[in-house]
Amino acid sequence: MKKYLLPLLILLSIASYSQIESEEFNRMVEAEMKSASSLQNIQVNPNTQNYDVTYQELRFEVDPAVYNISGQVTTTFTALSDMNMVTFDLTNQLTVSSVTMNSNSLSFIQNANNELVITLPTTISTGNNGTVVITYSGAPASGEAAFTTSTHNGTPIIYTLSEPFGARDWWPCKQDLSDKIESIDVYITAPIAYVSVSNGLEQSAIDNGNGTKTTHFHHGYAIPAYLVAIAVTNYQVFTQTAGTIPNDFPIVNYIYPENFSSAQTQLAQTLPIMNVYETLFEPYPFHNEKYGHAQFGWGGGMEHTTVSFMNSFGRNLIAHELAHQWFGDKVTCGSWKDIWLNEGFAEYLSGLVVENLDGASSFVSWKNGKINNITSQTTGAVYLTDTEALNVNRIFSSRLSYNKGAMVIHMLRWKMGDAAFFQAIKNYLADSNLAYKYAVTDDLKSHLEAVFGSNLDEYFNDWLYGEGYPSYTVTAQNWGNGQAKITISQTQSDASVSYFEMPLEIRLINSTGQTYDVIVNHQFDGQEFIVSVPFPITGVEFDPNSHIISRNNITTLGNENFELAEIVTLYPNPSNKNLHIQLPSTITIEKIECYNALGQLVLTNHAKDFSIETLTNGIHFAKISTSEGVIHKKFIKK
Repeated sequence: MKKYLLPLLILLSIASYSQIESEEFNRMVEAEMKSASSLQNIQVNPNTQNYDVTYQELRFEVDPAVYNISGQVTTTFTALSDMNMVTFDLTNQLTVSSVTMNSNSLSFIQNANNELVITLPTTISTGNNGTVVITYSGAPASGEAAFTTSTHNGTPIIYTLSEPFGARDWWPCKQDLSDKIESIDVYITAPIAYVSVSNGLEQSAIDNGNGTKTTHFHHGYAIPAYLVAIAVTNYQVFTQTAGTIPNDFPIVNYIYPENFSSAQTQLAQTLPIMNVYETLFEPYPFHNEKYGHAQFGWGGGMEHTTVSFMNSFGRNLIAHELAHQWFGDKVTCGSWKDIWLNEGFAEYLSGLVVENLDGASSFVSWKNGKINNITSQTTGAVYLTDTEALNVNRIFSSRLSYNKGAMVIHMLRWKMGDAAFFQAIKNYLADSNLAYKYAVTDDLKSHLEAVFGSNLDEYFNDWLYGEGYPSYTVTAQNWGNGQAKITISQTQSDASVSYFEMPLEIRLINSTGQTYDVIVNHQFDGQEFIVSVPFPITGVEFDPNSHIISRNNITTLGNENFELAEIVTLYPNPSNKNLHIQLPSTITIEKIECYNALGQLVLTNHAKDFSIETLTNGIHFAKISTSEGVIHKKFIKK
């Protein structure tokens, strides 16, 4: 992802981030949106949908001191329908000088729609292949930031940054989220004093004898156009080793000389982060090649496949960009409406690093920071509308795509439980229909439901497609020996969601500060839960571990006199057949209502003796209405 400084865009609590980390997060978001203006008339180009790109050889000549690129791009493609023309996305700021097929020149035009339209010599029928060679040059449009020259410490640098709509600004490509290039070879010719960087493994660096050097990289995994990248400057290189044999691999770091010493120290954090991800999910997806970092000019970072471009090396930034290698690079969002599959997961994985390396308390603080930012506005959905998917600022909304996306993922984990959640995500990453391909939200949802065993429509409708958040009112009161009653009501910040149903964690507190946490499945307004508790309660806290996106919650402690409960007895307890209520002769029973542990009414009676044979085994609660008041008793059907 790309990120940069948007100080008014995101409000994170001090508890969740240090000031440095907060600024780093903002810069990261900006870098990911930096390659295009705030509103782009970019949709799936129907003129590029009749072929599948299988291979591209990309040859670039650049000089970091000169804002210009000369290129020769060889593309092999398979016809998806009969073709007599082939169209590529390419800005008309660049000039194509020739197009050939089998060394024969082809006619072509560059039109006002930033397309290169090539006339083929003969029709290529469905299922057959073709290869065209495009030679071009020029100065890319400088305002779009997809292709940048700059300096660091007085030394020139050139780098690219194509997400979401910028690849066409510096090379002829198929710029969509439906087709990945199956493999690429990248050749970068630059002044010999500089070091070149691209995706995949470096194959060679050849002195051309004329003051230039050509560096060859091969990337053998499928890759979308927006993740192809190059960078050239006077890098110093150091290599780490990660992974576990036989899936060990190098981490190749390209660093400015002026930052080399400090970067080596900071980038040591990459190894424990990598270990967290490989332990929780699966081996690094590109372990046959490399991972790495290349320093560049924008604040924050961008997750180019196998080499994240980074400005600095804080742990959160390292964690976020590395997470993208699984979520965004291996499995890529199939539309910009589904960007949360990239950004929400990458940001949540940076939270998992906090949880696994710093502990539970730090993770709660991290979640609090996310919740505070998400609820700083009362509206906003994670999933984008068609119109929003054309707006770069909305695609890379730190509040919605990153933070709310991350917390929606955490709430799925909370709802499903760790075992089911992590297994579902492993299945999602391993799905042969998605791995090294594209995914949309329903693909993830299907994997979650398959493991969870229940429909998640309601959850996705509320938290992903709906807007806003709930506010809870929680009342807890002592409810007889060893019991408490919890009553929960809810309001919603936006009318798009009628009710947010979620399991809620409630913390009950006694007079000495001892705590007891219970989980209740909240489904409707005013719902009551009778729970076992090991002590009389004197206080109540809502969502102590910050599992739920919510704001403006109210907790109160109810007060009632339970002397009546002390003189009314329910026995035998446990029982498998009958129960008897013993009470003074001056008190009469009006009604007995029995509830199961879910708070559901399962039996009604009006006599002191009654059968419980029809009840399921387990804990139940009897609400006994008498002439002197109401008492509650717990009993066990065995």
